[in-house]
Amino acid sequence: MGAIALIVGGYLLGALPFAVALAVANGIDPSDGGDIHVALWHRVGKLQAVVAVSVDFAKGVFPVLVGFGFSLPIIVVALSGVAAVVGQMWPPLRGHGEKGNSTGAGALITLLLIYQAYLPLLCVGLFVAGGALRLVALSSSSPERRSPGHPLSLALPLGMLLGFVAAPLICWLTGQPQGLTWGLALIPCFIVARRLTAGVLVDMSVGARMDVVLLRRLLFDQGLTAADW
Repeated sequence: MGAIALIVGGYLLGALPFAVALAVANGIDPSDGGDIHVALWHRVGKLQAVVAVSVDFAKGVFPVLVGFGFSLPIIVVALSGVAAVVGQMWPPLRGHGEKGNSTGAGALITLLLIYQAYLPLLCVGLFVAGGALRLVALSSSSPERRSPGHPLSLALPLGMLLGFVAAPLICWLTGQPQGLTWGLALIPCFIVARRLTAGVLVDMSVGARMDVVLLRRLLFDQGLTAADW
């Protein structure tokens, strides 16, 4: 029962729409398909954007720490973090799911630290590199550099994907516990599923080549824009 409660609790925690509520409170429509954190950064303020990212990150940290504190099996603790990611991307009530990157990073980093799997933490460098390049783009005075399709902006979703894939692979190669490895392997699976399906029907409706659409969604988490039509 404790394991079920932790996993369900992780899902419900991840589903709390903090960033969405913050965006709506500041006049931002979360259904426009853009990154809510980026919209907050540009249209509300840097502090609000950082707070939103921090809260989403904490959603992945908290259930993992609770499960570890109660000495539950590694696979259960890992699944609670995965559940938080799933909850953020697919909330139970009708609403706007998020991308899952911040919550996934919180769960991943916490799992690796508490189970002392330090070598797989190298994947965090990919997160940091992508985030740093995105910050450069956001801080630029050039509208072109700030656009979602600029290479500096595309570095973040690509870096996050590579980091999420690298972590379980390094765990497997270094002989980490199977529960940890399999739990971490589920995070990129769900993130990829969300990238490939969120809004894909809109892309299909304009007759675009599906191989191009799916590759763009997989690597850069972007659908077609009006300019592509």
